[in-house]
Amino acid sequence: MKLNINEEKCIGCGRCEEICPAVFHVDESLGLSRVIDEDGCDYAGCCEAAAENCPVEAIQYEP
Repeated sequence: MKLNINEEKCIGCGRCEEICPAVFHVDESLGLSRVIDEDGCDYAGCCEAAAENCPVEAIQYEP
């Protein structure tokens, strides 16, 4: 599995954290989303859904 957040694209909107809180967290001090648990992407398409719903396509996910 490969999971990455492009910091140049990320706007820190929090949609990924809403969809997949076990894996993503918005660091409010930076205004960017962070991956907090790459292993959390092993269930229910959580990371895929977060990537598909990112409004700026900042999340790259490859199972």
